[in-house]
Amino acid sequence: MRSTTSELNWSGTVTYTAERVVRPTSLDDVAELVARSPSIHGLGTRHSFNDVADTPGVLLDLTAVPTDLVVAADRRTATMGAGTRYGLVAPELDAAGVALHNEGSLPHISLGGAIATGTHGSGTTLGSLSTAVAALDVMGPDGATTTIRRGDADLPGAAIHLGLLGIVTRVTVDVQPAYRMRQDLYGPIPWDTFTASAAEVFAAGYSVCAYTLFGDTVSEVLVKSRVPDGADDVDVPTGLLGAPRLPGSPGDGHHTARDGSVGPWWDRLPHFPIEAVPSVGSEVQSEHFVPLRHAAGALDALRGLADRIQPHLHVCELRTMAADDLWLSPTQGEDVLCIAFTWKKHPDEVAALLPDLEARIAPFGGRPHWGKMSSLDGSAVAELYPRLGAFRDLVARRDSSGKFRSAFGERVLGLVR
Repeated sequence: MRSTTSELNWSGTVTYTAERVVRPTSLDDVAELVARSPSIHGLGTRHSFNDVADTPGVLLDLTAVPTDLVVAADRRTATMGAGTRYGLVAPELDAAGVALHNEGSLPHISLGGAIATGTHGSGTTLGSLSTAVAALDVMGPDGATTTIRRGDADLPGAAIHLGLLGIVTRVTVDVQPAYRMRQDLYGPIPWDTFTASAAEVFAAGYSVCAYTLFGDTVSEVLVKSRVPDGADDVDVPTGLLGAPRLPGSPGDGHHTARDGSVGPWWDRLPHFPIEAVPSVGSEVQSEHFVPLRHAAGALDALRGLADRIQPHLHVCELRTMAADDLWLSPTQGEDVLCIAFTWKKHPDEVAALLPDLEARIAPFGGRPHWGKMSSLDGSAVAELYPRLGAFRDLVARRDSSGKFRSAFGERVLGLVR
């Protein structure tokens, strides 16, 4: 069990205030640490761009705890360690003949951390990664484990938990028979053409992502299509809203294949292979979710800030997600457009810009990603989440001692220590 201090997040822009970061190698070690620590919190894989995972006490990095993958006999669910990275376990699932319904663009993130923060992937008919949760094993303040299962009244509140209910040690997620996919690139699409037909663009495949710099075009649209069982390939259109299909590129060690070649789901759903490190951490990120019906209005409002956005922007990625009923889900209530900014590593400049950016999308009900930069305070967040009071009650019931509380939880969610 390794212990260190003064650690940073992935981008090097957040310094954790925890007294130490511990990387246990067994669940017994985790239970011992939880039981004897007055303040403790799960860390994930450090891909958050704020202090959502921080604590004044001990931070737990569970990536060294064995995955111990178990596929259920009915092949509908799979259980594994919460510190498991998607890109490492996905080929194991595929070898067992099963698949996840979706993955995020980064395969480097852990299941536990992605689920806890509402991280998503893309697909208008697909729920976020958190919606696949069938059960969570959660260590409470005394180090004892309880399981929250689908059908339990607490699961809609516990799925996206921000680490505030305890230490999630194992997760059970829905799986389905393994499948194959292809990725195709289209573009560019004139801005007005895209915004007028955004829902149509995002319905063009199983999972669709678009990229823009808020100029005159949406430069590229990446369409991920499932290949039907028993087929060698699937027909895809030669154009999209008048934009041609581009040659794309084969898998090159940095991106997964975008040339229309067919491959396994785990090598097409993410944008990057597990061995690649996108941007080498030289970025910060913010992301907001607005109802898909407001896509044109929200995007046009943001484009009004283009002269201030562009000097600090690597790219803005646009995705969609299906509605769900999870209490802290940014996709709660109706299908959403996800507006994800990958900024240059200009944290001060981005922080100064965010209040105006968020004011532009406030009329459209813009909810921030829990793990990314935002200027919104507790009063603004409370207006966006009608079940926040129920979540506070859930935290008080499961962690009455405040062992798992955080400054983020107090500042943004209004939790009282």
